[in-house]
Amino acid sequence: MKSGEMIELTVEGMDCNNCATSISRFLERKGLEDVFVNFQTKEVRFRQDEAKITIEAVKTGIHKLGYTVVEPETKDPWWSLERKLLLSVLFTLPLLLGHVLMSLGVHFSLMHNFEAQLLLCLPVFAIGVAHFGKSAWLSLRSGVPNMDVLIFLGSTAAFLYSLIGTLMGDGQYIFYETAASIITLVLVGNWLEKRAVAQTTTAIGELSRLQPRKAKKIMPSGTIVTLDYEEIRKGDLLQVNDGDTIPADGRIHSGTASVDESMLTGESEPIDKQVGDLVTGGALLLSGNIKVTVLAVGKDTVLSQMIELVKTAQRDKPDIQRLADRISAIFVPAVVGISLTTFFLAYFAFGLEFRDALLNAIAVLVISCPCAMGLATPTAVMVGVGLMARNGILIKGGQTLETLSRIRNFVFDKTGTLTTGDFKIQNIHCDAADKPKVLALIHTMEQHSSHPIAKALVRETARNTEAGSFDPGELTITEEKGIGIVASDRNGCVYKLGSAQMLPDPSLATEKGAVYLLENNHLIAVVEIEDDLKPETAQLIRWLHASGKKTILLSGDKLEKVEAMSHRLGIQQFYAAQLPRQKLELIGALSKEAPTAMIGDGINDAPALAKATVGISLSNASQVAIQSAQVVLMNGNIHRLSRALNISAKTVQTIRQNLFWAFIYNMIGIPLAAFGLLNPM
Repeated sequence: MKSGEMIELTVEGMDCNNCATSISRFLERKGLEDVFVNFQTKEVRFRQDEAKITIEAVKTGIHKLGYTVVEPETKDPWWSLERKLLLSVLFTLPLLLGHVLMSLGVHFSLMHNFEAQLLLCLPVFAIGVAHFGKSAWLSLRSGVPNMDVLIFLGSTAAFLYSLIGTLMGDGQYIFYETAASIITLVLVGNWLEKRAVAQTTTAIGELSRLQPRKAKKIMPSGTIVTLDYEEIRKGDLLQVNDGDTIPADGRIHSGTASVDESMLTGESEPIDKQVGDLVTGGALLLSGNIKVTVLAVGKDTVLSQMIELVKTAQRDKPDIQRLADRISAIFVPAVVGISLTTFFLAYFAFGLEFRDALLNAIAVLVISCPCAMGLATPTAVMVGVGLMARNGILIKGGQTLETLSRIRNFVFDKTGTLTTGDFKIQNIHCDAADKPKVLALIHTMEQHSSHPIAKALVRETARNTEAGSFDPGELTITEEKGIGIVASDRNGCVYKLGSAQMLPDPSLATEKGAVYLLENNHLIAVVEIEDDLKPETAQLIRWLHASGKKTILLSGDKLEKVEAMSHRLGIQQFYAAQLPRQKLELIGALSKEAPTAMIGDGINDAPALAKATVGISLSNASQVAIQSAQVVLMNGNIHRLSRALNISAKTVQTIRQNLFWAFIYNMIGIPLAAFGLLNPM
């Protein structure tokens, strides 16, 4: 059993995946578990274990590797990447201008003065040594050489060779513009990469900004006081007015309102809320005034859980990224070897001038790009996960993003997934004298189930005044998954409420789907219910068929109803009257044949959701179903599944394209540089 809390640090100075790997290896060598390092988000996470290493020792170790742990109160450093780039550009441009003008036949003596070129190059080289040299040396010490090794070697070789030429007074050995250009161009690349990474992490930033810092609390005396968000407690009564952001998850105590939940659910239309409805922290109150009883704060809110899910998904590595990481880890030593081989062959075997052989070797170092492979996948994953979050789709892991694109079988639960789950009592068949008792028992027993039918029956019976005229007393209640509810009172009377499987005699079952209530195994009531398809269901099924996917309907409902719905939607295969164990076995068998997704929302779907290649649940599903799923569709909108599949497919396509071009670039560029066909300029 793992002990200790998760620690999260912000670390500056990581430029590529190899930088992150060096920190990961350091932490893992110290015996820490659940280590994760993301150079793009500057995030370092691990499970604390003071018995092995203290937090201060971790920070000291990271500092010795050449990186800076940013404390919460730390301001942005003055000597930033932007300032380094600006200074480098100012000193590099005159060197390049002199080089270009000379090639055009225009000569300015000052620009071709060796000492002047040295003075212009020195500040740029100093920046390069400080920025790339330190990182290169520390990466070599950690055993994970990064791209900065190549940049430092290339720029240093060009600078030292030019310095020797200056001391000798020989112009053919001087190319300070090459040393300065290498450093400046790589700084430009780092700056562009920094901007791109900032854009990929906007999903987390946008979600975090939804959380208001203040709230209005209604005191027992009726006085309203303003307090910080951290001071809100479960059970507090908050005042939320027109234009306010709802501070925390809760239930409306009084008032009505129109609420914008678009950032949380992807639903663009405002939602009308009234007394008893749930509201989500971070949603915007467009109109109205409400009092809200707080149900969840801090890490327990929907918004906090969404942020954590997005972070988790962006941290998780797909299989394709793990392959790229292994390749880029050996890439730098391989390039250094190719560069040295290029120099020795060019100079000793092919008889090139020392200057030309050195230029070819420098070109190999400069043209190679291991970061292209290291960045190809994580950047695409972060964009994909963020895009899903903005579309009301939460995904639990980057690996799921890749797996989702390969799904061939889509297995749907019926009730509450394809249908609205908003059941209505069509008719109750019982003795008139027993009706108050029947209604009261249904209301009491179904409160112990999270199945959509149970929720609807509780809601329907609560509206019936007859239910309140009978007190069933204290009941001992248990749920049999996929079958129903069993209750017993103090007198030993046993009540059963559920599907036809509870009936002692199958012939008692009616033709239509119904809920049966038994008292001591005697049928006392039959409740006929009705449920409508969600308006987006048919469109989703058609889209899946057009995309070449196989659809399957899997339900615990009786054969007639499942078959009718299957034909109505054109679903290719169906299974009726399935218990949780049978659903689990079927999903297991289908997953062996082809990647299979299970889409469900009830407790009885949880085992199948966990067993499937990808489990997909709805935000209005039971907590067990949500926890068992890898994908959650917000606001219960099943049509978002098509958006999830499109984003997944495009993300995987982008990853493959990125990796393809990264490999092609290096495979073509390095040989061209080795043969002298590319100038390091």
